[in-house]
Amino acid sequence: MPPRAPAKNPPRHPPAQAQVRIDRIGSEGDGIARLPDATPLYLPFTLPGETVTARPLQPRADGWHAHAETIANPSEARVTPPCRHFGRCGGCVLQHWRDAEYRAWKSALLSHALRQAGATPPDPLPFVPGLPAERRRIDFAVRRNPKGLIILGLHGQRSADITDITDCPILHPTLLALLPPLRTLLQHLRAVRREASVVINLLDSGPDMLLRTDAPLTLDDRTALTRFAADHGLPRISQQRGSDTPETIGLLRPPVTALSGTTVRPPPGVFLQATAEGERAIIEAVLNGLPEKRTGKTRIAELYAGCGTLTFALAGQVRVSAFEGDAATVAALQQAINQSGQAGRIEATHRDLARQPLSAKELAAFAAVVLDPPHNGAAAQIAQIAAAGTRTVIYVSCNPATLSRDAATLRTAGYRLAAATAIDQFLWSARLESVAVFRHGTQG
Repeated sequence: MPPRAPAKNPPRHPPAQAQVRIDRIGSEGDGIARLPDATPLYLPFTLPGETVTARPLQPRADGWHAHAETIANPSEARVTPPCRHFGRCGGCVLQHWRDAEYRAWKSALLSHALRQAGATPPDPLPFVPGLPAERRRIDFAVRRNPKGLIILGLHGQRSADITDITDCPILHPTLLALLPPLRTLLQHLRAVRREASVVINLLDSGPDMLLRTDAPLTLDDRTALTRFAADHGLPRISQQRGSDTPETIGLLRPPVTALSGTTVRPPPGVFLQATAEGERAIIEAVLNGLPEKRTGKTRIAELYAGCGTLTFALAGQVRVSAFEGDAATVAALQQAINQSGQAGRIEATHRDLARQPLSAKELAAFAAVVLDPPHNGAAAQIAQIAAAGTRTVIYVSCNPATLSRDAATLRTAGYRLAAATAIDQFLWSARLESVAVFRHGTQG
């Protein structure tokens, strides 16, 4: 029998346990240290300056994800986490860090991303801190365990396991109060066999809930959902299975919220800004970035407009051509435009900007571009913006890495950074919202 050929990618075996010093906190919130051979270790829940006994677990990028078995010298900046679930729930990764150092690190995420793109961030960088009990949007994971009991909560960090949540210091009290009755409801739903999820947006009219299930609803399920909505002040409760269009199960009153004074009826599960203060800070930074020289006829393009978080604020200053790729969301935007009598100020268009970005020729008609792309950024669209040389580009980002990539494209095309604001809308996480303003052909 011929000898077995060696595997093309032989498995990597974890190195031995070692004592290491945490140098810094990485972009995902882990402490980063190095083995004697310079191999990086990524250690959750550690802090700079701490000496830890590290047990490498799994390969990660160029190094190893590791567990801190012991911490020999806890940092003076280490504090007691306010949440009993911290360390198991993956929603927060930095509750153990003192506010001053945590906020400086969050601010540095944006500064570093901009420098990587060749831009010079303002010093000091404007920073809007996040506060507890403000989160008004949540996406809960649901699982029925082998005993048939419901687990309701959030996934662990880099894990498929779900931490059963009983309380949460970042969640708005109205949503937090729904946890016990929601767990009871899910326990008795036949449509939840193994896996489900629950998305809740806190609208002005109350909590709007979308339940995604792995089985169809029974008649009893529908009755239970409608009763739940009535008992707990939900204006609407909807259900979705797979990629089906969400179905409204119970509608007790219009599910509406005000965006810059305009009443909007969002579709079930739609993306809305996570906190009211975060939304306010984003709008303020965007409006401050608009061209100083503008008239009542000045037109701007708003890309990835959603259902109008920025649209209606912008329409108070300029004429807006809003583009959005989700059909239900743009329909909600159009309805709000029509009902508020703003058709003369706002034009809404359904367009998938990833597959069909606005061309440089189309962009030539606008004095500025405002874009709020998803987590993976807007590489295809930003190339067209750069080619157009639009005078002002205002980029709202939830991912410093893709902002850095897209900002580099603008920098190469002759843009300079005019302003930047960091907004900690995702408290104690490694995520950061920001607004960056770029001008073409100016120094910044």
